[in-house]
Amino acid sequence: MDATFATGKELQKMDPVFGQLSFDDHEQIVFCNDKDTGLKAIIGIHNSVMGPALGGTRMWNYNTEWEALNDVLRLSRGMTYKSAITGLNIGGGKAVIIGDAKTQKTPELMRKFGEFVHSLGGRYITAEDVGMETKDMDTVRDVTPYVTGISEERGGSGNPSPITAYGVYLGMKAAAKSQFGTDVLEGKKVLVQGIGHVGEALVEYLTKEGAIVTITDINEEKLFQVAQKYNATVYTGADLYTADVDIYAPCAMGAIINDDTVNKIKAKVIAGAANNQLADENVHGQRLQERGILYAPDFLINAGGIINVYAELEHYGKAEIMTKTENIYNTTLEIIDYAVKNGMTTHKAALTIAQNRIDLRKIENAAAKK
Repeated sequence: MDATFATGKELQKMDPVFGQLSFDDHEQIVFCNDKDTGLKAIIGIHNSVMGPALGGTRMWNYNTEWEALNDVLRLSRGMTYKSAITGLNIGGGKAVIIGDAKTQKTPELMRKFGEFVHSLGGRYITAEDVGMETKDMDTVRDVTPYVTGISEERGGSGNPSPITAYGVYLGMKAAAKSQFGTDVLEGKKVLVQGIGHVGEALVEYLTKEGAIVTITDINEEKLFQVAQKYNATVYTGADLYTADVDIYAPCAMGAIINDDTVNKIKAKVIAGAANNQLADENVHGQRLQERGILYAPDFLINAGGIINVYAELEHYGKAEIMTKTENIYNTTLEIIDYAVKNGMTTHKAALTIAQNRIDLRKIENAAAKK
């Protein structure tokens, strides 16, 4: 078969892991399987130059194993740059468990997953993500010390979602300042897509400031509950990307800015908690810039959660967590300024600055070994 004319699926078969664009020089990928508990998981360690790979575990009912693999690779890579841009001395990693968190997650499954994490000897440190709760991390902690985001009762930092939302809120304010000339969100129309733990906390911050908040989520029961709680409007239009709002905050799954949506978006600022919002970071980041839409890099403004769990490793308290998270505001402004001065997208600017820090540390590590 001539690879020049091979379809995407055929190419996947030829290069099932190393050939994926999302592989991006991952150091290690671990496939975990346990027949007794039904565990099927993938752990990705993207880069450990800055330190052990830290990143949450996501449990999701993926349609295919390919989808799960691509997700963990994209998420793991994102963690590398998230930690670097935030100034944390840790590497990037992530894990996904294939399955329905509501019906298939058991304490036995979580403990077995913890055993796989433990087998890596600290190269990967896990935490909670979509489909996970603090209590799940406590269960993992029963079998390995390589876990963060455990309950405060067990000496952890607790649920990172409120801190994640706070960072997104500050990043949104910084983007608004650059785009609208003020960081005051009172009266600004904001659409929040996805009202899980982080999305709901973001809605609370926005409501308190007086923003006009519209929300949407696939969980209708939660949607109307949050709408009533914060007096938010439930989006009822046919296509949320065409909504007449000032700010669009994606807080659900990734790749929502893609070929189908990038030209529909009417918002002038995109600032949300979802990871990997750009389906193709080069193509879609450039298109947003051409359309005059300011994109706040997701791996920067949603870094509050990793700051929160990192505190468990470095043993600093709430005050330091808040200080580091509040710095997301300044870093966002710096990224936007860097992008303008260097004629690049904000996403590329953030990646460049993060990679520069990683490259410098790599040189320092090599020198220390001599």
